[in-house]
Amino acid sequence: MLFAPAVATPASAQDSVGDKAKSMGEKTGANSVLGVTPRTEDFVKEVAIGDMFEIQSSELAQEKGDAATKSFAAQMIEAHKKTSAELKTIVTGGTVQATIPTALDNTHQKKLDKLNSLSGADFVKQYREDQVSVHKDADSAFQRYAKGGDNAALKDWAAKTEPTIASHLEMAKTLDKTK
Repeated sequence: MLFAPAVATPASAQDSVGDKAKSMGEKTGANSVLGVTPRTEDFVKEVAIGDMFEIQSSELAQEKGDAATKSFAAQMIEAHKKTSAELKTIVTGGTVQATIPTALDNTHQKKLDKLNSLSGADFVKQYREDQVSVHKDADSAFQRYAKGGDNAALKDWAAKTEPTIASHLEMAKTLDKTK
């Protein structure tokens, strides 16, 4: 076994590393693996984009999916419209210094474009896989912000909302197993 030598670093250097980790966007997935709390602006952005993707992809699923997928999609549209409205209320209330994006980021737009190009069983398979993936990411972000977020109102909302996101993840996993 190899062991890394212990290296003492000054507190200021450790703080700098911590600040860099906290300022890293959520896109890389590193924050989730490391358990780093998202910055408020990153959390707001990820939640808003996630909600937009959920709504738009689920609207497609209402058109292209099988009965089970359409039923799940209807629940996702309703739930994510609700979280979008709640987030907007918190952010526009003036206690959160963040901007809610109005369009999907490139990553989510590519996923939506791919879904749009598929049909039948291929669409259902991709939609279900995407649902598991995006809900895993969302659940992680909500858990981490609820534990360590720096905005009290948003932190409380994340804690209150996370069980619903976890429930959606379990529903998506179950849906993904039904072929």
